[in-house]
Amino acid sequence: MDRESPPSTRARFRPEALFKPQRIALLGADSEIGGQILTNLAAGGFQGEIYQVGRAVPLPNLAAFPDLASLPVAPDLAILALAPEEIDAALAGLAARGTFAAIVPGPMPQLDLGAMARARGVRVLGPNAFGIAVPAIGLNATRAHLPPRPGRMAVVVQSGALARAIMDWAEPNGVGFSHIVGIGGNADIGFGLVLDWLSRDPGTGLILLALRRIRNRRAFLSAARAAARLRPVVALREGGRLADPSGMADGAMEAALRRAGILPLSGLEDVLAAAETLTRAKPVRGEALAIAANAIGLGRLAADAALRSGLALAKFAHATQAALHLTLRGQAEEMDVPESGPVYVNPGAPIRLAEVTSVLAGAEEVGGVLALHAPVGFADATELAALAAAVQAARAPVLVCAMGETTGAEHRKALASANAPVFATPEQAVRGFLHLVQHRRSRAAARELPSSQVLHIAPDREQVAALFREARAQGRAALREDEALAVLAAYGIPVVPTRRAEAAEDAAAAAGVLGFPVVLKGCRPDYRSFAPIHLDLPDPAAVQAAAQAMLGADENRPQGLLVQRQVARARQLMICLQEDAMFGPVIGFGLGGSVAMALQDLALDLPPLNLPLARALMARSRAARLLALPNGQMAPSAEAVAEALVRISQLIVDFPEIADLVIDPLFVDFTGVLAADAWLRLRPPGERAYLAIPPYPENLVRHCEIGGERLVIRPIRPEDAEAHAAFFKRLSPEDVRYRFFTSLRELPPEMMARLTQIDYEREMAFIAVREETGETIGVARLVREPATAEAEFAVVVQPDAKGKGVATRLMQEVLDWAKSQGVQEVYGEILAENAPMLGFVRHLGFTLRHLPGQEDVLEARLLLGERA
Repeated sequence: MDRESPPSTRARFRPEALFKPQRIALLGADSEIGGQILTNLAAGGFQGEIYQVGRAVPLPNLAAFPDLASLPVAPDLAILALAPEEIDAALAGLAARGTFAAIVPGPMPQLDLGAMARARGVRVLGPNAFGIAVPAIGLNATRAHLPPRPGRMAVVVQSGALARAIMDWAEPNGVGFSHIVGIGGNADIGFGLVLDWLSRDPGTGLILLALRRIRNRRAFLSAARAAARLRPVVALREGGRLADPSGMADGAMEAALRRAGILPLSGLEDVLAAAETLTRAKPVRGEALAIAANAIGLGRLAADAALRSGLALAKFAHATQAALHLTLRGQAEEMDVPESGPVYVNPGAPIRLAEVTSVLAGAEEVGGVLALHAPVGFADATELAALAAAVQAARAPVLVCAMGETTGAEHRKALASANAPVFATPEQAVRGFLHLVQHRRSRAAARELPSSQVLHIAPDREQVAALFREARAQGRAALREDEALAVLAAYGIPVVPTRRAEAAEDAAAAAGVLGFPVVLKGCRPDYRSFAPIHLDLPDPAAVQAAAQAMLGADENRPQGLLVQRQVARARQLMICLQEDAMFGPVIGFGLGGSVAMALQDLALDLPPLNLPLARALMARSRAARLLALPNGQMAPSAEAVAEALVRISQLIVDFPEIADLVIDPLFVDFTGVLAADAWLRLRPPGERAYLAIPPYPENLVRHCEIGGERLVIRPIRPEDAEAHAAFFKRLSPEDVRYRFFTSLRELPPEMMARLTQIDYEREMAFIAVREETGETIGVARLVREPATAEAEFAVVVQPDAKGKGVATRLMQEVLDWAKSQGVQEVYGEILAENAPMLGFVRHLGFTLRHLPGQEDVLEARLLLGERA
């Protein structure tokens, strides 16, 4: 065997080797970077073994060896603080020893580290990696300037300087870390693999991402979405506005984060607020904030900050007001208890602020409480101790603002040590509560099940393909306006009746066919170019005169004429498709016409869109007000706009060679929508868009006959939630226990969303649906294990579909999908008493074995290369 290039070593990588190593080897400790990492390793209290390899003067008390070959055993993790020309040989040596995880902390100019890592089969963090710290196990393999304290916040950054800044800021604020991971240039290991590990780590309560460049948009969003289902994930972007002053890149980033369930942050102060609340505070019960303060001015500042942030102040019920009256009775300054707004507590009573806080936290109408404390001196310690106890005992989240620096800093340190979410200013505290509210909203959105309504689109794809072929044959990347409108019509979007003309006489004739009044426009080469336009032309003579004037102009002479039927007065909207450098195609929606040109204010989202996502995109835009009824609900015509957005989304899925598309204006009135102008540009031949979110895999839909009835075997989709819930209710209690290893009467909404809203590259679920009734009768599911070539399966069919071959067909489809995705081995756990399932998997070729220590559970495994 060639030791320089061992086969399939990449499949041997284990994430534990990177995040929970037992043996670490450091190569290049004589360099400045290597020496710093070695010092941090030695001082961190790491309980495993540390090997110094090739160091001229090794540190005492640490094992030292001249080279990799002399190591007694293979290290789990290697740190390569080497010169660029030494990296390849070091990677080859690691693979030969059986080490498949490495950190490259130094810069590697002109070196394709990713290709080198793939060739050698070693997963690499770097180049310019800050390193990895896991304080709970004493691991500090970083270039940090101070030791990180243990805590529950995981930080994943690309910039080492930013990592040091966050650590330096966290220390005096009492924030600790479960992990610090600096991926650097992410040539190989990026955000996706790190997020997969952190999402499963029980010691991580909050994940902070500091984003600069995402190398694999689809892998990032896939892992981010999976992580955000399990714990709060927040993200800070550095340099977004610097790179794109228009704000489009930031808008695309926010759209991507929103789809993944991640909360975007605006700066380092937001990091503090998120760390305090999302790791220490209880979840909010509602969105109304109650404020208690021992200083009137502080309460007013906090109330103003809350209202500016769009938060509501709690309106107190009569019972709450009565309880507050009793608690506040005897204050030196008698004050009425407000129906809403800050509750003032006289600072002379040491524990009264804590008592009022407890009353507010127990009120059902209160989502959370902000307790504001200004130092008074003589009773501060007593009051703050009582507040800390109130925080722990409260049912609702209680956030504390301890003002001041001379004494306030000490007060905050004491509260933090008592695990209370504590802040230095009212504004910071309000931001903290806002983060709790936003996290609650994102979790609610993740649990929200879309209706079963699916917009069935039957486009004329061949007509669109023919238009694109004709344009390319003529050497054009941009379609003419009439061609772009024809593309929209082929996808079912209503367009204004349009005719193209080259001469004035042709324009008059076209107008006669369309019917008067008409609009005459000069064709323009792109969206932002100027072209003359004449409205309300009443007859052929007026059309011909206007056309002659346009064609005879010396300046702004159009490249042909367009005649359109005049549209009645209507609202003007815009739909556009743009390319973001990081996330690919982005759909924009907003106001159209001259207003859009002036404001450049669009709401953004990523394709693919379904109807619920399209409606949410519309609701985030300024144009939402134009589509709203007096009661705040969307007007009926808004549904036509949502359908147009979904159709545009399907267009880019079907034709990824589209580079840009603008529909402006899209007229909307009570009858529906009409596209009046459209511009479409194609990518260079052979170039295709790569969507950040994989679309629904229509190519995997199968129609077949099984057991005498017509079935559709297809991937599950979010709109199947209602049918899937009904399918679950038709399962027998025994089937449910066999499938979930427990008794369930119904699936909670969050689990149902998890089962139906899947990432089609990370997992797959095929369902069997009766063509006649639309009833789901079976499902087979396969979930890939991150960073491995394994996947876990599950299959279940309802009682009346058993014994007919439905389960076999579902498993065939899911195993074929697994092979297409590079999965090498499929496994599943089966209760030992589930004899029918054991016989079923044996028939499919699975091998069975008892799991150690679990005599009631068997593991079934199948090597896909061994399938008959």
